[in-house]
Amino acid sequence: MTAALVAGLVAGYGIAVPVGAVGTYLVSLTARTSLRTGVCAALGVAAADGIYALLATVGGSAVAAALRPVLVPLRWASALVLLTLAARGATTAVRRFRAHRLTTRIAPPPPSPARAFLSLLGLTLLNPTTVIYFAALVLGTGTADAVRPVEQGVFVLAAFAASASWQVLLAGGGALLGRALTGHRGRLVTALVSSGVMTVLAVRMAG
Repeated sequence: MTAALVAGLVAGYGIAVPVGAVGTYLVSLTARTSLRTGVCAALGVAAADGIYALLATVGGSAVAAALRPVLVPLRWASALVLLTLAARGATTAVRRFRAHRLTTRIAPPPPSPARAFLSLLGLTLLNPTTVIYFAALVLGTGTADAVRPVEQGVFVLAAFAASASWQVLLAGGGALLGRALTGHRGRLVTALVSSGVMTVLAVRMAG
């Protein structure tokens, strides 16, 4: 039981800590909205990690083999979503900045916490790297068939908890960033940097 707990924590942090496009978008989203929205979005990312951890522990090599034929379409779909988010974020930031300079603007309503959760859940599920990562971990132990269901559950819950704690930490950083960059120029720069990072990662993903 303890071994499954430790393995799940290590696996969860292993996939969550490298800050990629999803982490960048999470920080940017929280900075533009609120900590509550950011936390819900963070839990969406963690939920996707938990789902893939469950699939990996239950399916193992079968899941990896089933995903292999659609890895390229999934990668392209993920890249397309990231490019769309990047373009939308940059366009919205520029429009808001210009509107503030010309006249008093009315800010559009931010995404609801539920919408943020579903958006980040879907975006993370588009990335097949996560399930391949967890499948490789399970297969690498060579003892997947001997693990009891209770230990599998502990592994999955630990992986979810680890991912959630890290994503919530990123959301907290986004909230602090949002408070620090209260000026309209600062928010414009933050949004453009975030969009640029997501664009680069999307191009690398599709390449």
